[in-house]
Amino acid sequence: MPLFEKACEKIVEEDIMPFILTKNQDKMYVNLTLVGSEKIRKMNAEFRNVNKVTDVLSFPMLDMKNGKLNGELDPSDFEYDQNGEKVICLGSVVICPEVCEKQALEYGHSIEREAAFLFVHSMLHLLGFDHIEAEDESQMIFWQKKLMFDIGLAFEDEIEFVSHEGEMKNENVAFEAGTPCKHVGYVSILGRPNVGKSTLLNYITGMKLAIVSHKPQTTRTNIRSIYNGKDSQLIFVDTPGVHNPKSELSKIMVENSFNSAKHSDIVLLMADGRFTEPAAVEKKLLELCKQNKKKVILAINKSDDISKESLLPTISNYSALFDFDEVIPISARTGDNIDVLLKAIEERLPEGPRLFDSEVMTNQTEREIASELIREQILHYTNQEIPHGTTVVVDEFKEKFKDNAKDEYDREMVVIHASIICERKSHKGILLGKDGQMIKRISTKARINIERLTGCKVYLELFVKVREDWKNDDLYLKQYGYFVEEDD
Repeated sequence: MPLFEKACEKIVEEDIMPFILTKNQDKMYVNLTLVGSEKIRKMNAEFRNVNKVTDVLSFPMLDMKNGKLNGELDPSDFEYDQNGEKVICLGSVVICPEVCEKQALEYGHSIEREAAFLFVHSMLHLLGFDHIEAEDESQMIFWQKKLMFDIGLAFEDEIEFVSHEGEMKNENVAFEAGTPCKHVGYVSILGRPNVGKSTLLNYITGMKLAIVSHKPQTTRTNIRSIYNGKDSQLIFVDTPGVHNPKSELSKIMVENSFNSAKHSDIVLLMADGRFTEPAAVEKKLLELCKQNKKKVILAINKSDDISKESLLPTISNYSALFDFDEVIPISARTGDNIDVLLKAIEERLPEGPRLFDSEVMTNQTEREIASELIREQILHYTNQEIPHGTTVVVDEFKEKFKDNAKDEYDREMVVIHASIICERKSHKGILLGKDGQMIKRISTKARINIERLTGCKVYLELFVKVREDWKNDDLYLKQYGYFVEEDD
């Protein structure tokens, strides 16, 4: 099973088992067994005292905690292979392909992805990772996403979450608003649609705040996200892609992007390294920056897709239009050169008091992020059929707290009722799908992502409503929260 072998190899390569990698250099193996639903039910009853069919079971052989051995290896932990060499059995993994296939269909991704995820998840259990305590769970989630990335089966949110140095990018230092700081300011991220602005923002902040799609004009409003460094606080403003507007909604989006540039301390212009010529809207934006005497850093994205030599014409053509403070090739997807970019931004921001507590990550509420996570799945599943004729309105966001709740985050469940607004009756049929299968897929994946956001169970109910040509109707636009933002 090549995928399982690849997953296992990646786990061994990672520095989450230093006692083996640096001290013993022994070979390791895992017993992998595939069983039917009745067999795994019996195993659950025998070993866990639970009469239930589950997707996977793991049986560790070593006493470990978060990838490290508790104590020394015992002679009984070693075995010998057919060549007489020492080997270590990490334990056994049992997977039920029937449940694997069912879950892949339910979550809307491939069986390949689901099988690899189950194996990675169970392997981490063998290495002593668990999700009982919040601190332990965060470590397990990180390594889970890192390993899925490394074996090439990560979702976009997993790619954005992971840094290649094995750390989340946001340092999460605890400071209060008003605390003196060496570098503080607003940074507007601008560029043409689909250039990777939201991907960059999600990578830097270490959590999913802006939805990401391969389709242009995904972001519709200016989203503020805060990066806290030890001596810096950077307030990033992710703006809609600058483009030639074809509807009233598009005009609002472009005007908000230009306003963001005028009122920021630094403009971060992102260009796509695959295109050597600046677009007309980018030229207009740079002219605006000249008039307002703005500091501009040019980040040429998608450097992982092209050679360094191929970037030279792009750098030359953009530099002919503006005297940039810095020109930095980056990859928002992999994180290449992001540390260099952050340092360049920090060096150009003035001293001042922190504007937000370090606990504050964004100006968006959970309600607003939830609506965007729903819209992300609409973009993902409906492809080109209804690319940007929809918006999502959260009609109800109700929190249910535990009986012994100690604070506002001690929730048992969040109940969400949301309306998907589309432009045509034919779009409604596509969104619902045959026998309601499409809306179920959208709802299931969105619910999973919202549960990650809220940290509790989520009940999500979606309704599809038709509002003809809503993108050109001032009344609807205001009702759905689209307007030109006032100057701060």
